Amino acid sequence: MNLCNRGVIAQLMEEAGIGFRRDLGQNFLVVPEIPQKCAEGCETDPNTLILEIGPGIGCMTDALAARFRHVVAVEIDSRLLPVLDKTLADHSNVTVVNADIMKTDIPALLRRVKAENGLPDDLPVAVCANLPYYITTPILMYLLEGEATFSSITVMVQSEVADRLIALPGSADYGAISAVLRDWGEPEKRFSF
Repeated sequence: MNLCNRGVIAQLMEEAGIGFRRDLGQNFLVVPEIPQKCAEGCETDPNTLILEIGPGIGCMTDALAARFRHVVAVEIDSRLLPVLDKTLADHSNVTVVNADIMKTDIPALLRRVKAENGLPDDLPVAVCANLPYYITTPILMYLLEGEATFSSITVMVQSEVADRLIALPGSADYGAISAVLRDWGEPEKRFSF
């Protein structure tokens, strides 16, 4: 099933009797190369636990599950859970959690998922997400200021948001989030579409 196909997405949503929620900034991927590139650029070590924020119908989750040891997909929209059950049925290495990432005790979630799936406590964790514009900065701050440790954080955002995230001091796009990200690591723009 091509989860990036507009027709497939429409059919899955229709079968579930649901529509897109603007208040959640839902936008589903329709270009198959995007989730593949995100999965490839997310982390180099296949022996990694991936924390995916906002799996939607599972397009990027599918690519991540094929590449990494385990994926924890945190989805705020409970209406999408039956869709994810269907689209990810072939992946035994995916745990879907219905929660608001901004209200989630991430270290506790990761400990629970590792224990339930027989994964080692020291398994590295990376983040991969397709973030809506309105919540990009709050989610990044929540991840960075929390107690969980990540080997990498890869987010897909609008081009102008990416420019702000990677901006250098003194540039027009430089701001508080640019400074915070530079304090925590070396942000870089991997690719654009």
